[in-house]
Amino acid sequence: MKLFYRKYGAGPPLIILHGLYGSSDNWVTIAKNISNHCTVYLPDQRNHGNSPHDNRHDYELMSDDIFELVTDLGLKKFTMAGHSMGGKAAMMFASRWPDMLDGMLIADISPFTDDRRRAAARYENLTILKAILGTDLSKASSRNEVETALERHIQSEKVRELIMKSLRRNDSNNFEWKLNAGALLNNLDKIVDGVPFQRVGNQQIMGFPVIFLKGENSDYIMDGELTDITRIFKAAELKIIKNAGHWLQADNPQAVTEELLDLIS
Repeated sequence: MKLFYRKYGAGPPLIILHGLYGSSDNWVTIAKNISNHCTVYLPDQRNHGNSPHDNRHDYELMSDDIFELVTDLGLKKFTMAGHSMGGKAAMMFASRWPDMLDGMLIADISPFTDDRRRAAARYENLTILKAILGTDLSKASSRNEVETALERHIQSEKVRELIMKSLRRNDSNNFEWKLNAGALLNNLDKIVDGVPFQRVGNQQIMGFPVIFLKGENSDYIMDGELTDITRIFKAAELKIIKNAGHWLQADNPQAVTEELLDLIS
């Protein structure tokens, strides 16, 4: 799949992958802030933003999309970062093409899950997707009307703001979603599950630095989980981003920016 992407700066290449319901817009400010140090590519992942829609959505396909993108760009070596769903896609890519990576940063997501986290994530995202699909855009005359409809089901203001960024008017001046919510709903179990790594036996993925960032107020990475992570990514380090929840790039962008600059240097 040919992904839409934004490009900023010059220097060694860095690819940043957004999370579920997001788009390349989410990382533009940080990309501009580090553009004097590297070339930043911000793709919209499948079924998000300005990239194509498809009925299929899983981490193998998302890593295929990134491989097609970097091949088209002629990139042989690069650093990759990913937040949440984007972090899982980045880890899947690393398990398949580790020799292409100079480094990897994973923002507030674990490669693993358990029954409790899976059930909680499934319930939360099922509620969000049903709210999106249940909003009748044909009757909406303003963005405020759409947000009010979402507010009945989605209590988090941050989540609503994220989703509202995917609302646009089409050529007929009618509202439409850039998100393919139907495909995301149909593939929700694959999205909230752990990363289906492709490795030979128990061989570790190594040869480049790996930084895991955990929001101080987030439980997407559990205490003690780094031990299991290092069984897959030998060089993995865990760093805590203060005063941040799951959306740490919005809660503490300065700290995330510093970690990216440290990695690419």
